Amino acid sequence: MKVDFVVYPVHGRPFTADATYMPDSRPKPVVIFTHGFKGFKDWGHFNLLARHFAENGFVFVKFNFAYNGTSVEDDSDLHDLEAFGNNNFSLELDDMQALIDLLHDTNPPIQRQELDLNRIYLVGHSRGGGAVILKAAEEPRVKAVATWSAVSDYDQRWTEPQMAQWKQEGVQYVLNGRTGQQMPLYYQLAEDYHLNRARLDIPQVIRKMSQPLLILHGEQDETLPLQMAHDLKKWKPDAELRLLPDTNHSFGGQHPYPHGELPAPARAAADLTMNFFQRHA
Repeated sequence: MKVDFVVYPVHGRPFTADATYMPDSRPKPVVIFTHGFKGFKDWGHFNLLARHFAENGFVFVKFNFAYNGTSVEDDSDLHDLEAFGNNNFSLELDDMQALIDLLHDTNPPIQRQELDLNRIYLVGHSRGGGAVILKAAEEPRVKAVATWSAVSDYDQRWTEPQMAQWKQEGVQYVLNGRTGQQMPLYYQLAEDYHLNRARLDIPQVIRKMSQPLLILHGEQDETLPLQMAHDLKKWKPDAELRLLPDTNHSFGGQHPYPHGELPAPARAAADLTMNFFQRHA
């Protein structure tokens, strides 16, 4: 069963989400899946991923960040480049908070008897991996966290000359290799980061994170270096680190994804993640 719904965060721009589960009127642990940079909830194999978790007894919730470039009217791909350019890390944390709060609402979008709200788990891919660490550190209702090829520090992404040019011009552009779009990033992203550094500094925040953490990273990751996984482990020594052989940044996925079964690397990551969450019930 798949339930689509809309979430209304405090900043005012709503976003779409969905929950996949096998309804049986019994409380099931909830996994909230967080996409990465230039990602969206229905990218590639993510619907197959949702089904795999659901078939193993979880409620799998995935969502679009409000400013990821989708909209409530059309969440099929990234088309609102103005919204994309105005996204920032604080807005993403606000989105996650709104979703967690909605699940605890007196009238949640999923029938209450299907949810075990004492077992809420976060999974974040790439930039979303950084977001789930930050959110867990400030949200005690999160039971445990898994990162999939996560960024370890937002501050490493740009050199000083790049930052100076970005500030002067007010915008920089990143290429979406899949679509050919030149996607804007407005300088407000950097301003928000520096203004909210205490909240957004992953190397510092992860040290305050009390929940169990699973760090998964593909050994063939072409986007984020393996060192980022080792850094996260260094800053949180009790984390569990697993490096996956023959695994790239997207865990074998692509968009569109033409197959009816999960790519093997994504299935391996999912199984490791479910096992980790079950050990931290």
